[in-house]
Amino acid sequence: MVNHRLSLRALLWRRAWAKRDWAIVAVCVALLLFALTFVFDDGAISTDLTSADDMVPLTLLWNAKSTGAFCLDGSLPAYHFQKGFGSGTDNWLLHIEGGGWCNTIEKCSYRKTTALGSSDHMERFVPFAGILSRDPSQNPDFFNWNKVKIRYCDGASLAGHPESEFKNGTRLFFRGQLIWEAVMNELLSLGLSKVKQALLSGCSAGGLATLIHCDDFRYFLPKGATVKCLADAGFFLDELDVLGNHTIQSFYHDVVYLQGVSKSLHKSCVDVMESSKCFFPQEIIKNVKTPLFIVNPAYDFWQIQNILVPDASISDGYWKRCRLSIHNCNPNQIEILQGFRGSLLKALSEFQQTKDGGMFINSCFIHCQTWMADTWHSLSSPRINDKTIAESVGDWYFNRKVTKLIDCPYPCNPTCYNMDFSQSL
Repeated sequence: MVNHRLSLRALLWRRAWAKRDWAIVAVCVALLLFALTFVFDDGAISTDLTSADDMVPLTLLWNAKSTGAFCLDGSLPAYHFQKGFGSGTDNWLLHIEGGGWCNTIEKCSYRKTTALGSSDHMERFVPFAGILSRDPSQNPDFFNWNKVKIRYCDGASLAGHPESEFKNGTRLFFRGQLIWEAVMNELLSLGLSKVKQALLSGCSAGGLATLIHCDDFRYFLPKGATVKCLADAGFFLDELDVLGNHTIQSFYHDVVYLQGVSKSLHKSCVDVMESSKCFFPQEIIKNVKTPLFIVNPAYDFWQIQNILVPDASISDGYWKRCRLSIHNCNPNQIEILQGFRGSLLKALSEFQQTKDGGMFINSCFIHCQTWMADTWHSLSSPRINDKTIAESVGDWYFNRKVTKLIDCPYPCNPTCYNMDFSQSL
């Protein structure tokens, strides 16, 4: 069996400051934030950057001042925009950046000193690859669409509300919902209002934001447009950890109440259950009316490291190596991971029966997969039934065929990229 085992050390030292190094640096920063604040930025393997032309500039949202739509630190929100061409001129693809959440004043205060809480710290140019690429060999169905990367700087999946801000001198702005609305209004003025085909996508916390705002996205656009949504690695499970604790439930509770997220969640859900439960995708998708595609690894390493086996559960060292690489897991641990996969499939079972929904659930130890050529669409990309993620999403979006693909359990798929962080110990 051939497995792509990429360690953090290999990522750091593959080669000195060549085309892929900008992605590698971003990964290192994200991993540092992840360790401190449950933050993980988009992805963790090399990105195929092709030329300086693919480096897309940052645009600050100047009109956001009038509505008070600010990042955590009070700076302006931002996005990157690449204009479509040819047959894609009237089509739009929006991608919401990932980057975890902050659940306390202390963590949000730290976050506002980074690109995940302040546009002052954002890169002025970023590469567009994978689902954002304009290379037809890398992105066959969406390469010539107008493409936007929405930067994530609120810490609550673009769902926070200012009513929850502290009035005791703490300089934190919980304006995620306002940021979302300000971005949409600006893009509408740039041509999104005349869109014919649109896709809202996002990775990780951005994938969760996609689920939260999917129907709202549909509402903003012309009635005659084809509008769909794609959540990548955003289906976070409401599961106990290996010690039987409600780690992620408690964490989400703190995020929702700290930033007033409940006002952005579906009323039919918050009326019948504790509002932080409505922040979980398995509850959100019950109310999403817009066609939705879910890309998720069955062994999502972020979820394994933060939901199933969080830091507090590894004091005796039993899970230490397994949670860093699935190749290091013993048979008993694999059995528990298979149970976690079973929980994902159970949570998706009702969605699987929907007419307009699509799925690509592979058995890889990875997180986001749509924003990189390596995992989105390349000769070495993960496949199910000989289909890449890009091909599967395209089949679903353009109604070429029903696409509800569920991989066999680990370790059956030799095309997987399985991340290996164990060499960083």
